[in-house]
Amino acid sequence: MENGWNKVKIGDVALPLERSEIPVAGTVYRQIGVRLWGQGAYERESIDGSQTKYSTLSRVVSGDIIVNKIWARNGSVAVVTDRLTGCYGSGEFPTFVPDRLKLEPKWFHWITKTKWFWQACDEKSQGTSGKNRIRPEIFLDIEIPLPPLEEQHRIVGRIEALAGRVSEAQKLRREAVKEAEVILAAKLINIRHYLQSSDNSKRKIGDIATVTSGGTPSRDNLSYWNGNIPWIKTGELLDGDIFDTEEYITQQGMENSSAKLFPPGTILIALYGQGQTRGRTGHLMIKTTTNQACCAILPTLNILEPRFTQYWMRSLYYELREKSHGGAQPNWNGAMIKNIEITLPSLDEQYRIVAYLDGLLAQVDALRQLQAETQKELDALMPSILDRAFKGEL
Repeated sequence: MENGWNKVKIGDVALPLERSEIPVAGTVYRQIGVRLWGQGAYERESIDGSQTKYSTLSRVVSGDIIVNKIWARNGSVAVVTDRLTGCYGSGEFPTFVPDRLKLEPKWFHWITKTKWFWQACDEKSQGTSGKNRIRPEIFLDIEIPLPPLEEQHRIVGRIEALAGRVSEAQKLRREAVKEAEVILAAKLINIRHYLQSSDNSKRKIGDIATVTSGGTPSRDNLSYWNGNIPWIKTGELLDGDIFDTEEYITQQGMENSSAKLFPPGTILIALYGQGQTRGRTGHLMIKTTTNQACCAILPTLNILEPRFTQYWMRSLYYELREKSHGGAQPNWNGAMIKNIEITLPSLDEQYRIVAYLDGLLAQVDALRQLQAETQKELDALMPSILDRAFKGEL
């Protein structure tokens, strides 16, 4: 090699080893898994010895190389960390012990994060039996660059230092966006509190807006789907304007379900959904239908500006979610939305508030965009660093 390093087979510097145990009913076993694309090993849910279908389990310790036989072709190879010592894997996760006089485990750890190593695993998996599972003896034939142990230690230290800087930069960018979003949320709440303490009239949303929901055509009837009528799910509500949808239904699908066609200017709010979805909003810029988990608010336009309505609902996001956690029903419903009280300044004042908040939102969106662009640059840094490292250029 140009850098003067030897290229050796993994089998020359690591040996297969099983610390086998027969599972015992009543004994709890921590399980290990291996993520794809060099993302490392992790601890899965623990099981009782009576729950496994395997006759033996193998215990792993820090520094072991562990391979997911079926997904090795997708980079599912890792080095066991200290925290995962004592976990168990089945025969689908063969383990290998590195010769520490020749191979530093952390050197191999960084190798597992390279595209050329994934490609090597993929090539060794091709044509093997059992859905392209890589055989342990074939895995050991993969060749890796191997400088002297002292040089491995030096380069690993350099990689870790650079990786720490990249990680810190990623953290700072995430925190900057999060801080901007917190400031926007605080502004929304402050403006709502200010309006609530004013002399402006207050009405329930149900008294000054039509509040309804949509529906889902039967998935079993193919003639109801892939038409030309947009159809929205709660996961598409991201507190912004909606110009397009992921799915479309047919006229027949709309007529044979509770789906309704809502006009531009309709405000949507997620009544339920996974994670942070419940309470998220959307502002329709197109005519579209929705599923039943989307509540549609159609304001009386000479009283209530749609975007003002959306910002009002966004200001209640955390408050309403907190209240729903304490009740028997964590999901929201149309009656709950109808009973929300909203303060009604003049339309001119509503427009002014919307313009001010739009300006703040634009700044947050610009920061998100910058973060996304710099994230791509940061994501490209580690592969570049590893490429240089294994060419002997660090």
